[in-house]
Amino acid sequence: MEPKDKESNGQVPPVETVAFPFDRMMVARFREMFPRARWSDSLKAWTVPGKTARRRIDRWLSAEADRRGLFDQERGRDAYDFEPILSPYLEVHDTGFRIRTPFSRKVVEELRQVPFARWNSDDKAWEIPFASYDELQHRWEVIEGAAKRNEPDERRKRAAARKGSDEEAKARRRARERRRRRVPVPANDLPPVGRPVVTSWYGVVVITEVTGELIDTGDVAEFYPEADSDFVWAVWRNATLEELVHTWPAKTNPGKSERRRGWWRPLLNDLRDARRVAKTRERRNSLVSASSGPDIP
Repeated sequence: MEPKDKESNGQVPPVETVAFPFDRMMVARFREMFPRARWSDSLKAWTVPGKTARRRIDRWLSAEADRRGLFDQERGRDAYDFEPILSPYLEVHDTGFRIRTPFSRKVVEELRQVPFARWNSDDKAWEIPFASYDELQHRWEVIEGAAKRNEPDERRKRAAARKGSDEEAKARRRARERRRRRVPVPANDLPPVGRPVVTSWYGVVVITEVTGELIDTGDVAEFYPEADSDFVWAVWRNATLEELVHTWPAKTNPGKSERRRGWWRPLLNDLRDARRVAKTRERRNSLVSASSGPDIP
């Protein structure tokens, strides 16, 4: 069934999410500001459609943070003064905290659960008001631990420890397999070609071709243990940011049959993570192209 909410050009608008502590009056203000918003039980968050949804949500969150008043801010500041978080990843500024860490999915997951946390793309930092200090403090041990594990020196130490080990050899084999850009799919339940889907092995990708070649389970059981002799090879590529933005998310989690076949429609969280990765990848590619300069005959 096609979604009802479409833009005038026939494309499905992107959808953003927002979560905040329950407060009846706050929910009423939110519904008044975003009449098209819908609550998602699976995401435990509100979904807001529209190309400008993220900017409007950020403005509303900022206004709501101000509405909470000086009392909550002062209480959070007092809590910090009484029991401060002492960490190189956290800075204090006039209205709250800035957090900068090496990239870690775990850090991002934890910070997204902190009320009114927002990503400042200009400063490359998370910003959190004093009023949310209690929740930040509750999650800080996990956040800092994940950040330390992703420090370059720590990653190099782990790489050195793995050198020459069975784990390293397995990682190399896995990397070689990934470079082949192929994935097994059931011959009687093929994924759509040219549209983003989630795979059990490579996340959100776009299938470009189903070759029809039967897989040899003996050769690839290490990488695809769920695949059997009825699976065939499909070729994949990374999804572009534009493709991800115009992909409508699935409303329900994949069931056992979908996970068994190895592919399913992406959920909203899948798309948001994939969009962030695609945006970074496309920005990096554009910088590389710009730095190489024009071809000189």
